[in-house]
Amino acid sequence: MVNVLFFASLRETLGVAQLDQPLDGMVTAGELLEQLKGRDAVWGKALDGQLLCSVNQDIVPLDTVVSDGDEVAFFPPVTGG
Repeated sequence: MVNVLFFASLRETLGVAQLDQPLDGMVTAGELLEQLKGRDAVWGKALDGQLLCSVNQDIVPLDTVVSDGDEVAFFPPVTGG
């Protein structure tokens, strides 16, 4: 089980700040993201596109393996002005 966090517009669109997601064997952050996209059309659309990912508060590429007990966060890229 991993604790998945959503920030900024993702949290608003999905209506959830965090959830516990069971792991089925060894998965990458990208595979986890694909699992979450499959929840329904709203999730699929919200999680499609460029997102940043962190595992245990370190920014990581989506090919990073996540383990039971990890904290995984997804958030849109930060824009400045």
